[in-house]
Amino acid sequence: MRTLKGTDFNDRSKNSLEAKKALLERFKSRPASDDPTVVARQEERRQIIQAREAREAERRRLKEEEKARQEAERLRLIAEEEARQAELARQAAEAAERAKQELIEAKLERDRRYAARKARTKGRK
Repeated sequence: MRTLKGTDFNDRSKNSLEAKKALLERFKSRPASDDPTVVARQEERRQIIQAREAREAERRRLKEEEKARQEAERLRLIAEEEARQAELARQAAEAAERAKQELIEAKLERDRRYAARKARTKGRK
């Protein structure tokens, strides 16, 4: 393994030891858990978490309301379509009944004309 310029094992070992000491000092200088700044930071984090949970709950509630609204709209459209189909069926039944009635009336008219013609021919004889 090639060494860096101007560094040998002792230099690298010294640098490593200094880095470890600096890390230990940084860890030791960390404030205690009952320090007011730590407590304030924890409280701030707690408030952020609560606010986030409140926003998520609000989003879930809005999503559920939207889902319920869409379901109600879907059911309303289905009901409208069923009502429209029922109206079309009623109109078709009325048209069929009218056609049947017209056919009956046409037959009665034809029978009446036939009877009138028969009566006229009977009167001539």
